[in-house]
Amino acid sequence: MSISGSSAVADEIASLRAQLREHNYRYHVLDEPSIPDATYDRLMRELQALEQAHPELVTEDSPSRRVGDEPLTEFKQVQHEMPMLSLDNAFNAEEMLEFDRRLKQRLGREEDFEYACEPKLDGIAVSLLYRDGVLQRGATRGDGRTGEDITHNIRTVQSIPLSLLGEDYPPLLEVRGEVYLPRDGFEAMNEQARAEGTKLFVNPRNAAAGTLRQLDPRIAASRPLEMCCYSVGVVEGAGESWPGLQSEILARLQSWGLRINSDSDVVQGIAGCDAYYQRLAEKRDSLAYDIDGIVFKVNDIALQQELGFVSRAPRWAIARKFPAQEESTRLLDVEFQVGRTGAITPVARLEPVFVGGVTVSNATLHNRDEIARLGVKKGDTVIVRRAGDVIPQVVSVIGAERPADAKAIRFPSRCPVCDSPVEQIEGEAVVRCTGGLVCQAQRKQSLKHFASRRAMDIEGLGDKLVDQLVDEDLVENAADLYALTVEQLAGLERMAEKSAQNLVAALEASKQTSLARFIFALGIREVGEATALNLANHFGDLPPIIDASEEQLLTVDDVGPIVADHIRQFLDAPQNLEVITALRDAGVRWEQVQVADAGELPLADQTWVVTGSLEVTSRDGAKQALQQLGAKVAGSVSKKTSCVVAGPGAGSKLARAEELGIEVIDEAAFIALLGQHGVSL
Repeated sequence: MSISGSSAVADEIASLRAQLREHNYRYHVLDEPSIPDATYDRLMRELQALEQAHPELVTEDSPSRRVGDEPLTEFKQVQHEMPMLSLDNAFNAEEMLEFDRRLKQRLGREEDFEYACEPKLDGIAVSLLYRDGVLQRGATRGDGRTGEDITHNIRTVQSIPLSLLGEDYPPLLEVRGEVYLPRDGFEAMNEQARAEGTKLFVNPRNAAAGTLRQLDPRIAASRPLEMCCYSVGVVEGAGESWPGLQSEILARLQSWGLRINSDSDVVQGIAGCDAYYQRLAEKRDSLAYDIDGIVFKVNDIALQQELGFVSRAPRWAIARKFPAQEESTRLLDVEFQVGRTGAITPVARLEPVFVGGVTVSNATLHNRDEIARLGVKKGDTVIVRRAGDVIPQVVSVIGAERPADAKAIRFPSRCPVCDSPVEQIEGEAVVRCTGGLVCQAQRKQSLKHFASRRAMDIEGLGDKLVDQLVDEDLVENAADLYALTVEQLAGLERMAEKSAQNLVAALEASKQTSLARFIFALGIREVGEATALNLANHFGDLPPIIDASEEQLLTVDDVGPIVADHIRQFLDAPQNLEVITALRDAGVRWEQVQVADAGELPLADQTWVVTGSLEVTSRDGAKQALQQLGAKVAGSVSKKTSCVVAGPGAGSKLARAEELGIEVIDEAAFIALLGQHGVSL
């Protein structure tokens, strides 16, 4: 190749690298993707092809060099040029006030400070070293002075630039931050582990830590690690232009292509810190990642330097921790509950413990396989985790505290409610009662599901009343509900005649429903609201679904082989068809659905989010209307969200949508949109 030809290839490679770095920056740092994924992939393939043809032009900071090299045989030790210190903690507002008082006393001032605030990510602290803008080394915190060289894994993290953007960065720059796993990435890893029959990860932090300590970088490359920067360490050659505020340093890092947390802020005084803490505490469960508190730092770097350090922590920073989401307690006993589909779930009875803001005395152990994986016994001291509204769960056992009289947990061979044999289908972790509707527990749960708000929406038919109806042998299946009389109901405990009349009226009103609600109410295994709606929209009426083969069911969006098999098994059971016929005979009815090609629906391939308090309809009603138009309805806002419907009181989801520049409409505009497409609420 001629010199001019070689120069042209080098220029083309340089251009592709620059484009890919810019797109990486917009996608991973700013959350503002500028091109479709397919276009990004095409640019990457062009670069890889050119580099393969011209290996002499390959550089270590090329965007193509993230897939992971050969495994290491061992980790090397790294001495941090500047120690990576830990933070002191505060656990309440009073301790924050005391922290602020100490700083003012030490500086001899009364006026409030500016504080830089950011979420305390529940991940792994790391150090990144850049020389002349190129990533040279990644290291763990270790003991603060000595860490491990994890450069081979750090290079695979998409939100860490292999070379910095711009030209005004210092010749030597050490960046510090937190590597973590987003919640959806953690769930995807555990889904894969379940599919492969391998050990599940306990929590996102442990999974991130384990990933960074893999000798094979291809493992890290396959996992969705992310990083947010929170400070700098050693900086050389920055000159007088170096920022004088913590918040400005973070902004400078972002301009060089490094990710910072979008929820970071600057507030005035300790009152501002408390307001920020409360705001993030409300958002905590809706965030895409785990946090365990808030970090507050004096924003002025000159004041930081004046305040200095104690032996292990800076005086000018503190972490206010959230109430613990994990605590230890003793497992007293295990009981077994039977669900609607016969699934037998072990429930741990615990010594009450305050965790995640509430007192917990029960926690799920999931299934027999989970008990075996944990190696848990009655009498053990266990770690219990609770996050938001998630059911508390036992996540590990403190083996060193096992008492001598600890007893093994034995899974029942017969149903604890109806004494029917239990079965475990090959490939499934769940043990099920085979009693079907003979089992009172299954009957009760099935009826509760049938009457629930998202199914037949039978107002006044609560859980306790369902229990009474089954215990008194007044109801065996859903169709029997519609034969109940005022006299029968009024004779039940805590049921007056007026309440009985209201329930009979509610049963009558529930007969007019939709096909999707009816399918969902039947309680077919793994057929949720979205799948029920897809079945209704695909087939239009119930008889075609009853007659559909598994092959025909597989043509429905969101129906795979397992779900198709569950549907066929349910509809092939004579007793289930008898109940369906009895329900139709009792007057349960719906309008036939106009079958349309999903690709032709006006909101096909769009993802919507509904948030806040709607006045004309409920969120569920809005969700069903959107699904009728072909939209997918998600529970959180991401860069893939097409539009957000926001009612009064919309909080973090609205803020996230505005931050990402996603279209937001109010309820009036939403109703008008539905009207344009012939959908009424």
